[in-house]
Amino acid sequence: MQDTETKDYTGQVWRPEAPFIWTDQKFRINNYVREPFIYECHIGMATEEGKVGSYLEFAEKVLPRVQALGYNCLQLMAVMEHPYYGSFGYHVANFFAVSSRFGTPEELKHLINEAHNRGIAVLLDVVHSHAVKNEAEGLADFDGSGGQYFHAGPRGNHPGWDSKLFNYGQPEVQQFLLSNLRYWLEEFHFDGFRFDGVTSMLYHHHGEGVAFSSYAQYFGPEADEDAILYLQLASTLVQEIKRGALLIAEDMSGLPGLCRPLSEGGVGFNYRLGMGIPDYWIKLLKHRRDEDWNLGELWYTLTNRRVGEKTVAYAESHDQALVGDKTLAHWLMDAAIYSHMSKNDPDPVVARGMALHKMIRLITLALGGEAYLTFIGNEFGHPEWVDFPRQGNDWSYHYARRQWSLADNPDLKYQYLLAFDKAMIGMAKSRRLLAAAHAHLLNNDPENQVLIFERGGLIFVFNFHVERSVPDYRFFVPKPGRYRVVLSSDSPQFDGFNRVDDALIYETFQEDEVDKLSLYVTSRTALVLARV
Repeated sequence: MQDTETKDYTGQVWRPEAPFIWTDQKFRINNYVREPFIYECHIGMATEEGKVGSYLEFAEKVLPRVQALGYNCLQLMAVMEHPYYGSFGYHVANFFAVSSRFGTPEELKHLINEAHNRGIAVLLDVVHSHAVKNEAEGLADFDGSGGQYFHAGPRGNHPGWDSKLFNYGQPEVQQFLLSNLRYWLEEFHFDGFRFDGVTSMLYHHHGEGVAFSSYAQYFGPEADEDAILYLQLASTLVQEIKRGALLIAEDMSGLPGLCRPLSEGGVGFNYRLGMGIPDYWIKLLKHRRDEDWNLGELWYTLTNRRVGEKTVAYAESHDQALVGDKTLAHWLMDAAIYSHMSKNDPDPVVARGMALHKMIRLITLALGGEAYLTFIGNEFGHPEWVDFPRQGNDWSYHYARRQWSLADNPDLKYQYLLAFDKAMIGMAKSRRLLAAAHAHLLNNDPENQVLIFERGGLIFVFNFHVERSVPDYRFFVPKPGRYRVVLSSDSPQFDGFNRVDDALIYETFQEDEVDKLSLYVTSRTALVLARV
């Protein structure tokens, strides 16, 4: 609880008279999460009102939305107690305390129990890479020695995060952090973890200013072997305690073996975040005209990952939504997102933004990995960045909320992005797309800006050209037969121009001794075809 005068926090013992009654005994991760479709969210900013949201409000109002969209994993940020709300939960003070801003421990259990009863797994965004440096609360200088849980001297301070760094070589620190993982799994029924800041843990230089262009950089003297051992212990413990638990690593270095089992010398994670993908989209939209997009570069960026190490693909997460940056929708439509989103407004800036928003998400999901993630609200093109109450904005909650009314308003275009997201997730789940092997490139046509590939038996056709639509566009397909469109970004229910007839059946034909299809490939359109 926060002291109103000093602003310091004081811990309180929470000892309810009766234990929470769980009703999720039948929930098994493997039964409901064949491939993870992850909805990254923050409880406090999940309401439309200018306030801090609660676990109970989230369970009542947001969980039904997540279920309706088809996402099967919640990734909860900022649950571990942190003194500064604006830290997004990444400067943790009490590793065993549920953040009291959002409610009681029982109310968090209620949220997780409700998620399980809806067939949704719940992951904790766990922060074991560093801790808040506050001495009034937290572990910093806990015993007055200047070390104990953290490295003594300069090594105990993160150069970029203004926080304390754990001494993973101390058995007591290992036991503290491992106990923490077990606590969240057993006491709150979490189904796994997204480990924050793994790159910082893996190397003595914490990844600061390092490009990782050589394999020698992964395994040389800069590798922190104590931290690697801790992560191996952590992955082993989690899998022993909860079968099927999911472990996701936020690592931008691309450490080989991070997502391979210990028996192979790996670290034991299930997935890594494809952090280069959202960075690529932002750079593309900021610095290059649509006419100058390089489809070969796009293909390389979205497929550049090791076979056998699974990746979580995403076009944007909370990182891209923070104040100082913009959501993809905001980059695409800029000021028009406030003034031209009416249902019948033909504004060309919004038309472009709507088309590319759908295409960027679909090609990221189809090419980028074996799991998919979105950040709360971005599925319908949330118009603004995230900025928590702080002195610089007069302690305003205006940007620390989600405007659900935009998606629910039948007179606005946000509804179409939401509908496309639901259809995209449904298609990918029903077709087991993310369980399929890497995609195969069928056609890269820079003149017409057309990219065509196959994955999981589906044919994906993307025309990124700003204006050119090509009738009778012929291309090779690996299997002969009859095909139909199972998803079109140009459909009217997604605010498309309805230039492609979804009811047509397309039959392959022989040309130059190969099987081909012929389509009307319209500008700024994505099509997904399946054999019938």
